[in-house]
Amino acid sequence: MPKTTFHALSPKQALDELQSRHEGLPEAEAEQRLKQYGQNKLKEKKHTTPLQMFLGQFADFLIIILIIAAIVSGFLGETLDATFIIIIVVLNAILGFVQEYRAEKAIEALKNMVAPQARVIRDGVEKKIAATQLVPGDVVILDEGDKIPADCRLIEAINFDTQEASLTGESLPVHKQAAAVLDASAIIAERTNMAFMGTIAVRGRAKAIVTSTGMNTEIGLIATMVQEAGDEETPLQKRLAVLGKQLGVGALAACAIIFVLGVLRGENILETFLIAVSLAVAAVPEGLPAIVTITLAIGVQRMVKRNAIIRKLPAVETLGSTTIICSDKTGTLTKNEMTVRRIYANAGFVEVSGSGYEVRGEFTQVNKCLQPPSDPHLNALLRVCALCNNAGIVVDSANKKASILGDPTEAALLVLAAKAGIDYSKLKNENTLVAELSFDSDRKMMSTVRQTREGKTAFVKGALESILSKSAYVLLNGREVPLAAEHRKAFEKANAEMAGNALRVLAMAYKRVPESMKKYSLDSIEKDLVIVGLVGMIDPPRPEAKKAVAECEQAGIKVVMITGDNEATAAAIARDLGILKPTQKVLTGALLEKMSEKELADIVQQVTVYARVSPEHKIKIVSALKARGEIVAMTGDGVNDAPALKKADIGVAMGITGTDVAKEASAMVLMDDNFASIVNAVEEGRTIYANIAKSVRYLVSCNIGEVFTILFATLAGLPNPLTPIQILWMNLVTDSLPALALGVDPAEKDVMSRSPRDPKESILNKRTLVYILTIGLFVCIGTLALYVFYLQSQLSAGKTLAEAEAYARTVAFTTIIFFQMFVAIDVRSFNRSVLEFGLFTNKKLLGAIAIAVGLQIAITYVPFFHQLFGTAYLAPLDWVIITLVSMSVLVLSETRKKISP
Repeated sequence: MPKTTFHALSPKQALDELQSRHEGLPEAEAEQRLKQYGQNKLKEKKHTTPLQMFLGQFADFLIIILIIAAIVSGFLGETLDATFIIIIVVLNAILGFVQEYRAEKAIEALKNMVAPQARVIRDGVEKKIAATQLVPGDVVILDEGDKIPADCRLIEAINFDTQEASLTGESLPVHKQAAAVLDASAIIAERTNMAFMGTIAVRGRAKAIVTSTGMNTEIGLIATMVQEAGDEETPLQKRLAVLGKQLGVGALAACAIIFVLGVLRGENILETFLIAVSLAVAAVPEGLPAIVTITLAIGVQRMVKRNAIIRKLPAVETLGSTTIICSDKTGTLTKNEMTVRRIYANAGFVEVSGSGYEVRGEFTQVNKCLQPPSDPHLNALLRVCALCNNAGIVVDSANKKASILGDPTEAALLVLAAKAGIDYSKLKNENTLVAELSFDSDRKMMSTVRQTREGKTAFVKGALESILSKSAYVLLNGREVPLAAEHRKAFEKANAEMAGNALRVLAMAYKRVPESMKKYSLDSIEKDLVIVGLVGMIDPPRPEAKKAVAECEQAGIKVVMITGDNEATAAAIARDLGILKPTQKVLTGALLEKMSEKELADIVQQVTVYARVSPEHKIKIVSALKARGEIVAMTGDGVNDAPALKKADIGVAMGITGTDVAKEASAMVLMDDNFASIVNAVEEGRTIYANIAKSVRYLVSCNIGEVFTILFATLAGLPNPLTPIQILWMNLVTDSLPALALGVDPAEKDVMSRSPRDPKESILNKRTLVYILTIGLFVCIGTLALYVFYLQSQLSAGKTLAEAEAYARTVAFTTIIFFQMFVAIDVRSFNRSVLEFGLFTNKKLLGAIAIAVGLQIAITYVPFFHQLFGTAYLAPLDWVIITLVSMSVLVLSETRKKISP
């Protein structure tokens, strides 16, 4: 649509220009405009094309050497060898391409799963939709912490500030005013009645109409887009790249020795050169980077099925090292379906029945001070609940279950009012909003000013200590009487009684405001209040959270609960979940504020519950834990949580209630806001790392076995036991199938019974290196023993040297491949018997072994392959001997597991 200077129009003119209204567009019109203007998204930077990805497979140094070797072979007349080398190189490139392409597609799919949402009003109904579906003319609701989904003209704004640094470079928040009508020439930074795509709402709330979407937005016009980094390497990938280079250097040195010794012994120079090059390829597990990538990608997809989206790949490794999980209580450890259970007003209690967001429930008097449901004190309290509220509920008439929009605590208050027959929507329309003083965690209260039949009235809710400190009166026996010391004590006693029963308590108050008041500030509104009563609600613990906490304890991970609730409520919930033990402490935000970093670090490992804390305290907690060497996962959902999420080793954002700012700062997003999903992610993270370690052990062991076999045969003056083509076939084709299957190995039963992994520990630690060298040497001895035995027996049987070598090489070739298949079975567990973890628990591995063995049988018996691989027919007894010798590697490893588990 033509570019209009919407900042120079009034809200009504902007609505008219876009042919919209306060109730939003009709759904049919929105669909038509989506077809006209396209999706609301920016054009992404160009990705690597499939062709570029495929050609990139040939950029490896050793692959280039192989190609040169093939060219040299061709020039020297060895056409068959040259052709087959090229075939293997191309086959390897295809395998690498398929793995890399799948990994990229998997990562793209994960990115799409964290696509931002927008709150939009269509046909008068507020709902959440994907931000990409917004069109010009849509009316949207913007709240603190939201990323602005499109360019918008504000039509209502209450204490609304945005952070526009990403667009204008201005570091300070910009205060917005919906009523302002600006000069058409105003620059972007001066357009205080507009909100721009990609900027962040950092305070207050607003209602706005979308003016531009996608590439027509201001940020689209200057072609800037901050994309998620999906291709960053994990620390493990970097370490493996270094390992590859180190193995490469060692291999080149070994190759040089083999080549020189071969030439000095008078062997064929080309054959010796090809052996040396093939050995260099064999020594370096070229398939390992691709296998690591695909294992990570598959593992991350598996996490998605368990409601955890990984935004930064290094988090997968860190999950396995996590020693502390700092979790918010509300919605993560609990169901986030706040339910009001008890009311205190007029010096008496009322019990409220009902479950969650069902609008069915009864009000039952506890004493005669309150007479529900028509009691005037109760009605006054419920009016505050409904009118000091930004949430919304949509009630399903069939099951009386409310779907909520906005904050769960505020929604619970609307459900409470609905149980008493109050239509909150009608009540709000009859009492027009004049101003709002948004809740913040410092003053712990919120106020709205509304035009009522009695005149302007402020409705206030918040923590009891905050409301009491601002109150001068109490509503008692139908009159506003001065708040005396005995009244304060009664409220504090009622509050303590509720909190002792794990109820979260909010105080309700109001105040008449002079009609002449035009400016509404904290100082003018939040003083001399009339306190009406208390509302006690509970967010019941998730049934699965208790089990998840127990699993964490078994896994050596301590769970710490962080909440804004008071100490008594927090402690009661924590004890129920098994987080707070008799020897552990609860620390309040007030005490935390007074502590130095050193004082907190001294006691932080004894504290498992932090009560009445603000988001800013989380950074202090994380810093103290990290100073003690802990690996910390921290949950968060608000704007102010972002610094702590970044500071933590793993920031975990909430997918449902989390703000866009929190999600961007996080390494992981929980799709269901459930603590159990964090524990599931830890289990998956440990499994992924363990599987990558299995693949590394397998590939490096096999490669070392091949190198030792060639090296010791050369040093012993034996004819080459393996041909270059055989070496390439093993390394680039046969090895990769079991390695991929190991990457998807099921989790071991004891994966959550082990202590967290030391993040500084190398994947090739001392124990692993001993294993690799032992297995490599054993494979070498077994292969060469059979090679020498069959070489001598064939010569003794009167075969020519060429025939004897071909037969012995076939035996050696088959033996080393069979050894590798048994090693693949063995590496599945370092300390558990093969019989214990079960041969059939990884059917993909058995399939990979079956394919490898089937190919080897074909190479041995199909005449076409004899010339290619230099193989010969083997007798049935030979297969028995080869199988028994190669199986001995399992006997060796099983013995080692028994002696030193």
